[in-house]
Amino acid sequence: MERFLKLFKISDIRNRILFILGLIVVFRVASAVPVPGVDAARLQQFFNDFQLFGLVSAITGGGLSSFSIAMLGLGPYITGSIIMQLLTMIFPSLEQMYKYEGEAGRQRFNQYSRLLTVPLAVVQGYAFLLLLSRQGVIGHLTVLGWINALVVIAAGSVFVMWLGELISEKNLGNGVSLLIFAGIVAGFLTNFKQALFTFSAQNALTYLGFAVIAIIVIAGVVYLTEAQRNIPINYAKRVRGNRVYGGVSTYLPMRVNNAGVMPIIFALSLLLFPGMIASFLQAAKTSWLQSIGKFFTDLIANQWFYSIAYFIMVVLFTYFYTAVTFDPKSISENVQKQGGYIPGIRPGQPTTEFLNHLLNRVTLVGALFLGLIAILPQAVRGVTGITAFTVGGTSILIVVSVALETMKALDAQLSMYEY
Repeated sequence: MERFLKLFKISDIRNRILFILGLIVVFRVASAVPVPGVDAARLQQFFNDFQLFGLVSAITGGGLSSFSIAMLGLGPYITGSIIMQLLTMIFPSLEQMYKYEGEAGRQRFNQYSRLLTVPLAVVQGYAFLLLLSRQGVIGHLTVLGWINALVVIAAGSVFVMWLGELISEKNLGNGVSLLIFAGIVAGFLTNFKQALFTFSAQNALTYLGFAVIAIIVIAGVVYLTEAQRNIPINYAKRVRGNRVYGGVSTYLPMRVNNAGVMPIIFALSLLLFPGMIASFLQAAKTSWLQSIGKFFTDLIANQWFYSIAYFIMVVLFTYFYTAVTFDPKSISENVQKQGGYIPGIRPGQPTTEFLNHLLNRVTLVGALFLGLIAILPQAVRGVTGITAFTVGGTSILIVVSVALETMKALDAQLSMYEY
C-alpha cells in the first residue's frame, strides 16, 4: 500500500496513470457502441454455439461479442505483427531492419505492421459480416451498407491501435496488452453474474472445485512467468592505467516463459483464418467448393481437433517467438566483447551452442505450460460442465502476465525517482 500511495504522490507518474485510465475508458466506450441493425439475441446465440469466437472476442478486447464499432479490436494489428515477424525469416533485409538497425529500424518495422493493419481489418471485417449475415445476426446489407460498415470497422481497428500506441508511450506497460487486459477484466463481471445465476446447492462442490483449479492455475502462472534459469558469467580483469576493471561474476537470466502471452494470441489469430476461408467457400456456387467449405467448418467445430490444433500452434509459436526475441549468437558475441565467459565453456561458437541447448530445454517447459493453459477451458468445461467461464486459462494467463509486467514497470519508475 505504501508503494501504491507513492505512485500518486509523484505528479508525473500520477498524470501518466490517469491518462492511461482515461484511454482505457475511451476504449471500453468504443467497445460498447454497437453497429446498427444487429439482432442481440441471435448474436448471443452465435457466440454460445462458436466458443472460438468467444475466445477471440476476449483476446481482442471484448468488442466482437457486442458487435461494436471496435469489434475487431487489436486483432488486425496483432495479425499484421505476426505476418511481419514471419517475413523476417524469409527476407533478410527485414531481419536486418528489426534486429540490427536499433530503435530506428524497429520503428520502421512497426510502421509496416501498422500499415498492414488497414487491409487486414477490411478483410477480417468482411469475413465476419458475411458469416454473421448468414447466421441471421444482421439483416440484408446494400452495397453502400457494406462499404459503410467496412469503413467503420477498419477505422475502429486503427483507432484502438492508436490508443494502444499512446499507452505504450507512457512507459508504464505495453498498450496492446493493457487494452486486452481491460477487455478481459470487463468480461469477468458478466461471467461471474452468469455463474451466480446457475449456482445451486447441487453443483456447489463443482463450483468449489472450479475455484480450487482457478487458484492453482493463477499460482502456476505466477510461478512459471517469474521462473528463470540463471546462467553464471565471469568477467576477466582488465587493467587500464592505474585502474582495474572487471573481475566480477554475474548471471544471464533465461526465462522459462520468454514469449509471454504472445504465442496464445498468435495462435488464436491464425485459427480464425480457416473458419473465414471455409465461410467463403460455402458461399461459392460450385458444389465441390461448398463441400470443402462444409468439411473445414465441421472440422473446426470439432472440439478434439480444435484443442489439438490449438495446443500444437501455441507450442510452435512459443519456440518461434523465443527465437525472434532471444538470439544466442548475438548474446554470445556481446558477452565475449565485454570480456565475459561462462565457466567451463569456451567463448565464441561453443558458448552459442551451449545457450542454444539450454534455450531449447527451458523453452520446452514454457511451451508445454502455455499449451496446457490454452486448452484448459475445454478440459475444465468437460469435467465440471461449467460453461460460464469460457475463456478460463487463457484469460487468467493474460491478466496475471500483464499485471506482473505493469507492476515491474511501475517499480522501475519508482526506483528511477528514488535514485
